[in-house]
Amino acid sequence: MLDGIKSWMAMEIVSPAMFLYAFIKSPLSPSPIPFSPSDPHVLLAALYLIHYANRAILSPLRTPSRSKSHLSVAISGVAFNILNGSLMGAYLSSPAARAYLVGAWTRPLFLVGVALWAAGFVGNIVHDEILLDIRRKARVDKGKQPEGQKKQEHYAIPYGLLYKYLSFPNYFCEWVEWFGFALAASPLPTISLSALSLGSLMDGIFRPANIFWPSLTPPWLFFVNEIAVMLPRAIRGYHWYHDKFGDSYPKERKAVIPFVL
Repeated sequence: MLDGIKSWMAMEIVSPAMFLYAFIKSPLSPSPIPFSPSDPHVLLAALYLIHYANRAILSPLRTPSRSKSHLSVAISGVAFNILNGSLMGAYLSSPAARAYLVGAWTRPLFLVGVALWAAGFVGNIVHDEILLDIRRKARVDKGKQPEGQKKQEHYAIPYGLLYKYLSFPNYFCEWVEWFGFALAASPLPTISLSALSLGSLMDGIFRPANIFWPSLTPPWLFFVNEIAVMLPRAIRGYHWYHDKFGDSYPKERKAVIPFVL
């Protein structure tokens, strides 16, 4: 078992490090291309790094406590971040991304995507702060317990903002953030239904992804992974809240998508 905060910082810092390396090296470009601060892909690179500056450094430093983490969790996190950071950096510096982003400053989808990224980023932080305040209060309460009394874990129902509608608004806001990023950085992915119809559904799913999802670029792949990893966690957490607090837990709250799920 590893220290929760230190292991989190160690595994999350891998993503921006690999992103920067791939972005600067630009492995998909035949020759180095100079960067300009006004280039749309440079802005997108900055957004990626801002997210991970908060996720890998600022957020854990604001966290009063975090449960210990198993070594396997840290290893899997590092492996994912090596792949994701490298793919995102290589894509954003690639000729394909640069060609797509020509004229992006006048393209509505680019501007809407950047705005969604900003809204999701801020929403993720403010809802995380509500949870951190619960931990901070718990830490103060534990410090007031009489010496020798067994310390009890403190759990509370979070309130405020999107917590009125969701059990995990921080997850939802992170999805909005990376959906906006993908919308700004890459064309909408298309699915080839004909590839799936060539055999059974399972045969289609286990074919190489470029057959049935030929335009799935790293920004969209990251967004899909976010949902695949976080949705089951949100549903489990939603049921945990109901088991823990029973009838006192707000019945109008959904798990992670307002009014839907």
